[in-house]
Amino acid sequence: MKPTTGLFIFRHDLRLEDNIALNTIAAGCDQMLCLYVIEDHWFKLNQYGSQSIGIHRQKFLGESLSKLDSELQKQGQLLHVIQGNFIETVAEVMTVIQPSMLGLNQHCGFEERRQEKHIEALCKGSHIEFLLSPEASLLNVRQLPFSIEEMPDVFSPFRRKVEKSDSIRRPQSAPTSFPVKVSYFDYESAIQALFISADQASHLSPLGQEKLVGGEDNADKQLKYYLFDNDLIATYKETRNQLDGWDFSSKLSAWLANGSISPATIAEQIHRYEQVRVANDSTYWLIFELLWREFFHLQSYKHGSTLFSFTGIQNNKPTTQFDHDIFLKWCDGKTGYPIVDANMRQLNATGFMSNRGRQLVASCLVHELNLDWRYGAAYFEQQLIDYDVASNWGNWQYLAGVGSDPRGHRQFNLRKQTEMYDPNRDFIHRWTAAD
Repeated sequence: MKPTTGLFIFRHDLRLEDNIALNTIAAGCDQMLCLYVIEDHWFKLNQYGSQSIGIHRQKFLGESLSKLDSELQKQGQLLHVIQGNFIETVAEVMTVIQPSMLGLNQHCGFEERRQEKHIEALCKGSHIEFLLSPEASLLNVRQLPFSIEEMPDVFSPFRRKVEKSDSIRRPQSAPTSFPVKVSYFDYESAIQALFISADQASHLSPLGQEKLVGGEDNADKQLKYYLFDNDLIATYKETRNQLDGWDFSSKLSAWLANGSISPATIAEQIHRYEQVRVANDSTYWLIFELLWREFFHLQSYKHGSTLFSFTGIQNNKPTTQFDHDIFLKWCDGKTGYPIVDANMRQLNATGFMSNRGRQLVASCLVHELNLDWRYGAAYFEQQLIDYDVASNWGNWQYLAGVGSDPRGHRQFNLRKQTEMYDPNRDFIHRWTAAD
């Protein structure tokens, strides 16, 4: 009999642990091919004048894919990384290897959901078993106390309902074994194209970003470092609003964004820490932040392309306009607002900005500079190593007064914020010293 062939497509799940669709495909076939597609359009300018992926995240993604490939090779597998059009590339691979099973994990992004529909149609046309797993998130979607269509559009009622339902998933172990790799598919790996030379992308900074290296093993190390090695989580609520440094926050968001670690794995380790060390407001607050991420992901499922709409989910048209020169000053950290300029220069140099910093620069763009929020969201998409489509665009809508914020028009007093979070102007001096 002809051996059964499986095709697994990695997207935002670059890990072996807690990868349910990967487990299912690995257990259900005789031979297997693992695929990742680097899309051509990521490197082209969009309508906002930005790319979908900038140099910092390119490097981090390249590191993550290289590590994943190494782990797969230890299991007798191989990660086939191909650059091109996603649907055309998947269709070509399917034609060559003729899989009997195809699997991938569901994702909340509008573009990703469109991909899923295209692939499902390809499978139906070829009588291929199609597996689309919804279990890559923090919450068990089958146990939510509401349907996606009826979920609250405000975080607090969402959180209260979810916490009462106890629907946080338990992570699943990595596959214990893999079938043999498909050996007759020739391709040229595109991983190296993601690596940018050091003179183009400084990846070392006062932030401590020498520790921010892609890969599932590095995500696990950072989780252990932040929880059990240094007990930093025990003071997270007190330190989380700092602007610079490595230890004031978990720094897990970059690995979480490309799926090198799952939110369920993080939550499980936090609960274990609470059992063996301490449970306090800070340990709860990191779960709280994971719930915020989940909220925006579910909102993306609910509202679809409205996530990118100028009027947002509230269908509320902002009074802002767009001025290209003023926008460039914001991007370059030359607005004249010191706390904003310092944060933007940190972002450009490192691909990182603190949560507090993101709120301040977004508030400035919308309120002080009166600019279209979507340009800021698109620039973040390009620059941030930890870019996550739902969290990024959802948070920008929130700050612009067109999203899930029930108060609306959330403007920060930049002078007061500076006095609170950079009273000695150490952060400002560090990033604007050249002025």
